[in-house]
Amino acid sequence: MENHRLKACIAGISLVLFALSACSPTGSNGPAQILLFTGYGTSPNDVKAIETILKAHQLAYFKAGSSQLDGLSESQLAAYRLIIVPGGNYITMGNNLTSRATTNIYHAVQGGVNYLGICAGAILAGQTSSNNFNLTSGVRFDFYAEVNRGIHKSAVAIAGVGTPTIEHYWEDGPQFSGWGAVVGKYPDGTPAIAEGTSGKGFVMLCGVHPEAPESWRSGMTFTTNASAANDYAGTLIEAALNGTWLPHY
Repeated sequence: MENHRLKACIAGISLVLFALSACSPTGSNGPAQILLFTGYGTSPNDVKAIETILKAHQLAYFKAGSSQLDGLSESQLAAYRLIIVPGGNYITMGNNLTSRATTNIYHAVQGGVNYLGICAGAILAGQTSSNNFNLTSGVRFDFYAEVNRGIHKSAVAIAGVGTPTIEHYWEDGPQFSGWGAVVGKYPDGTPAIAEGTSGKGFVMLCGVHPEAPESWRSGMTFTTNASAANDYAGTLIEAALNGTWLPHY
């Protein structure tokens, strides 16, 4: 009984601290419109990389861990314009969220909150064997074919409509066949970046890491620089935030 009371007390303190942090959004002055998930299974380095892009664009955001996200109601989530879920381990991420949390995110997006999923965060938007958000009406995503060749990190050229091809850092990222409008393609023609809607919400899914800093590129050869990729990351975030459709195939 004492252990249950202690856990309840800790959970309550965590939610109070999160509420207090909401008074001081990170990134710029003014109310935060973006919720950045930082919970179990997310890559701390990817969270930092995304934060760098958000700060460069002066976009205010809140960071929410797994327990904090579990504690947010659908109406609290609806106060944001965009939820960003970064890369990491999608199974760990999903299984450390309650079904209440994933259901609330689903309903928040149906009600008009936008969603940006990067790598693992994109996989979680689809149907998975773990807890997921199912923003794709049951569509399940496979990994980009390089995984089948035993390659898990690579510089991958992504082609877009009317835009120069940019090489992005890729690490075990998905492809999005069967869902949405294709914004960017892998070299084999499968979708690397896709956009669509889920209810009233706008959804952007990205299988590569345009937010990756130069330090991630060690030991790889890129023909385009990190700044070009980072600029594109800003384009994706701005589009997801505003629900703006990017040119697609």
